[in-house]
Amino acid sequence: MKYEITSDVAFPLIRFELQEGEKIKAESGAMVAMSEGMELTGKMDGGFLRGVARKFSGESFFMQQIEAVHGNGWALLAAATPGGIATVDVSGGSELLVQKDGYLAATPDVQVSTKMQSLSKGLFSGEGFFVVKVFGEGTVFLSTYGSIYSINIAEGETVLIDNGHLVAWDASMKYEITKGAKTWFSSMTSGEGFACRFRGPGRVLIQTRNPQQLAGWLFPFLPIPKTAAR
Repeated sequence: MKYEITSDVAFPLIRFELQEGEKIKAESGAMVAMSEGMELTGKMDGGFLRGVARKFSGESFFMQQIEAVHGNGWALLAAATPGGIATVDVSGGSELLVQKDGYLAATPDVQVSTKMQSLSKGLFSGEGFFVVKVFGEGTVFLSTYGSIYSINIAEGETVLIDNGHLVAWDASMKYEITKGAKTWFSSMTSGEGFACRFRGPGRVLIQTRNPQQLAGWLFPFLPIPKTAAR
C-alpha cells in the first residue's frame, strides 16, 4: 500500500494506491473518489459496543472500508473540515489518544476505540468526557485545523498547551487541567482560560489554529435573526 497527501495545506486529499486485496478504513463520509474495481462498504468496526463508544467521542457508529477487490486501484479521502492531514505510526502496544473529530482514516490493523476521561478533564479540557483511542499496528491519519506540529516532551519536563490547539497525545502521558496564565484573572483577561499541562516523556501533537478562536472571530459577523412580529 502506498499513500500520498496532496500539497494543498488548507484542503488536502490523501491518495491511496492499493494492491488487490488491500484495504483501508476511514471515518464515515471520508471517501471523495475511487477507481473502478474498488469496493466501498460500511462496517461496524470492532463490534457493536465499540461502535457505540465511538459515538460518545464524536465519531461515527459505522466506518468506511475501501478494498481493492478487482485488481489494483486507488482511492481519494478528505476530511470534513479545512486544515491539514497528519500521519502517525502506532506499534508495539502503544496507544494514542485523539481529540473528537480528529480521526480520519487508518490502515486495517489499527484499532479505533474510545477512552473515558475524568470529570474535571471532561468538563474543562475541551475534549469532552470521551476521546478516541487508537492502538494496534499501522498508520493513522488525523485531520487537524491548520497544520500539525509535534512536541516531544522529555522525562520530567512539563509543557502547557492551550486546549483549543490540542490534537493527540501518547496515552501513557499524564496531564492535568490548570489555568492558562499565572493567575485566574490573567487567564481570563488574556483569552487563555483553561489549559492542559502535560508531563513527559511522550509526544503531543498540536494544531496551528484554534477552532474556538475562529468561532469567536466569526460571531460578530453572523446575522441576527429577526423576532417574529406579534
